[in-house]
Amino acid sequence: MSLTSIEESELPEGDVTVDIAFSTLNYKDALAITGKSPIVKQYPMIPGIDFAGTVSSSTHADFKAGDPVVLNGWGVGEKHWGGLAEKARVSGDWLIPLPKAFSPRQAMAIGTAGYTAMLCVMALEKNGVTPDSGDILVTGATGGVGSIAVALLAKRGYSVTAVTGRSEEADYLKSLGAGNILDRAELSEPGKPLVRETWAGAIDVAGGQVLANVCAGMKYRGVVAACGLAAGMDFPSTVAPFILRGVTLCGVDSVMAPKAERLEAWKRLSEDLDIDLLERMITEIPFEDAIEGASQLLDGKVRGRIVVPVAG
Repeated sequence: MSLTSIEESELPEGDVTVDIAFSTLNYKDALAITGKSPIVKQYPMIPGIDFAGTVSSSTHADFKAGDPVVLNGWGVGEKHWGGLAEKARVSGDWLIPLPKAFSPRQAMAIGTAGYTAMLCVMALEKNGVTPDSGDILVTGATGGVGSIAVALLAKRGYSVTAVTGRSEEADYLKSLGAGNILDRAELSEPGKPLVRETWAGAIDVAGGQVLANVCAGMKYRGVVAACGLAAGMDFPSTVAPFILRGVTLCGVDSVMAPKAERLEAWKRLSEDLDIDLLERMITEIPFEDAIEGASQLLDGKVRGRIVVPVAG
């Protein structure tokens, strides 16, 4: 992966061209940039699954020049040139209006990570989990999804236990609203199919053994929203939590989520996310440092969200 200049005429097909102001680095971007996982489906490719900017030209009925917009997912940065560039040309069907509550920088501080966190919170709510249900567990809590999930849940009145392998970040997590901190090591080793009922709900970004142990510790009719695989794609569990305790495991996909869900998630973010807390999560890096930033993200050295200004 390298930085290269291209002509606007080389951009792929699409009915909306956007002048990008900010992009961001998500876990998937880091995998694509470093080549640690086969995220990119064709080459050459501009990575970046998120961007925020202003429409420069459009033949799409919903957008005109000057409109502020946001894009999350849809295969951008994987199959279609993405947001780590000064311009993008995409289908207007993939765009949503930039919520008035957020600047382009703030929208990318949220990015796919925060939008996914909101989808997870919505999944818990749709399945009947309320603040009165009991404690909510959030794995990978110092990362982008986890940090924003902790803040959103706390704002809604939930009691949150944050899971992290970085004990030095306990004060940061408590500042976001976590009531308890749990060492990741307690969920990382093979365990029993069922353990003491502890959590009413969970948001998991890890997968693998961590997710199996989370499910084993859910309360009767607890709900787990699973949205990541940082600890692996396997699921070394049994059906015991689902059959004996009625646990619900909800898969949360942000890439192809319908537009109505995207709009609802961003609306909820504008209502439930404390901007001051969001600012505490931001690390802004120059565009030319994105490759190094991706490596640091995969190494677990990044707290919260990375924002990349890319305007020319």
